[in-house]
Amino acid sequence: MKKIVFASVMALASLSLTVAPGLRAQDQITIKDPAEFNAYQMATTQSDPKAKAAALESFLSTYPQSVVKTAVLDQLIDSYQQAGDADKAVGAAGRLLQVDPNNMKAIVVSVFIKKTQCARSVDPNTGKSRDIQTCDDGAALASKGLQVPKPAGLSDDDWKKQTAIAHPAFHSMLALDAAMKKDFKTAEDEYKAELMLYTDEQSKTAGLSDTLLLAQAYAQPGPAQDLQLAAWFYARVWDYAPANFKTKIASELERSYKKFHGGLDGLDNIKQQAQASTFPPGTFQISKAKSPAEQIHDLIASTPDLNTLALADKETVLAFGTKDDADKMWAVLKDKTTQVPGIVIEATASQIKVAVTQDAKDAHIPDFIVNLKTPLADKDIPAVGFEFKSQPAAELDGTYDTYTQVPGTDTTAQSAQIVLRDGIVQPEKKKAAPAHKPAAAHRKAS
Repeated sequence: MKKIVFASVMALASLSLTVAPGLRAQDQITIKDPAEFNAYQMATTQSDPKAKAAALESFLSTYPQSVVKTAVLDQLIDSYQQAGDADKAVGAAGRLLQVDPNNMKAIVVSVFIKKTQCARSVDPNTGKSRDIQTCDDGAALASKGLQVPKPAGLSDDDWKKQTAIAHPAFHSMLALDAAMKKDFKTAEDEYKAELMLYTDEQSKTAGLSDTLLLAQAYAQPGPAQDLQLAAWFYARVWDYAPANFKTKIASELERSYKKFHGGLDGLDNIKQQAQASTFPPGTFQISKAKSPAEQIHDLIASTPDLNTLALADKETVLAFGTKDDADKMWAVLKDKTTQVPGIVIEATASQIKVAVTQDAKDAHIPDFIVNLKTPLADKDIPAVGFEFKSQPAAELDGTYDTYTQVPGTDTTAQSAQIVLRDGIVQPEKKKAAPAHKPAAAHRKAS
């Protein structure tokens, strides 16, 4: 599943959680040893973040049981964040949690960083995380954070400010971890819990990225799919997304809406409604289109020459049509040569598996299997993720051989798997070099 990613509206360095009384630097008066007091003063008054972090580490090494250890670790987190060292900031937060297990700042900083690392670990070719342990660690801390009670001595107002930052972040982390495991129902529940903590005005900015991820979760094939809600949340994001994201979001919105409704009529009204609130009203409903088989029957009946259909439409007929309609389509295709534009899912010297339709690309599964006429040299085997397009890019051709309707599963939609024989990879055509014109001869002076 390809993601549309917005920049986070909350930089880690700007986190400002209220520190409980007794942990602030002014408690330095409790340091009785003059040498320890001077070392503390020297460390905490450094202006350069890297120098301050080094001085604080030195203080903790020299005075591991200091009465201000908690405050020093708190400042150490800030110093590493300001220095741009996320790994050491997480390490300092972990050390703070060892001495103060319910320290909200340490949990929030850890969750934010681990969420960022989890998101960055996603393989664009498979949609899976390369570092699921980081995702799980972030989720475990997020679950813990949601259970942290208000510290004694902290005002209700300050606690409300803390949880306004922390709790949405925790639900977001839990949703991301679930999505990495293809548990889209849990992801949907967590994203909804997050967005409910924002006002409609806040969700236009702070919650917009996760509104998009909620829409994408609802759009995934499987039992948790809800194309009506996918369309609503895509429309909400489209309404407030930066201009450079609107085209891509509009494409996803139209695809979900058209899949459910059958056309684009009425979509502008959904966009207008979604401007007013994050969640749809209880009466929200999109009229359902004909079944895929019914739509395909109409398409077959209204298309005099089935050869004129686009490749993805031909595949859709084979995937969802009744046996009679699919057989009509196959009778037109069988033993004919076709170009196969799509993304490589798997490739060997003798076979290339390609995802052609958008559903296949999103699920990272091949819907076309091309058995090559002549094995490729190792250097010519296309990499996973390579995209075959029309010329002048490299082209993949093959002859229709067999097809099979593949039933849907909990995580994939119904599809067709089409096998081609005598496949050929056409090398990329190079533009011919311009003909060299000889320079005009200079006329000799008389």
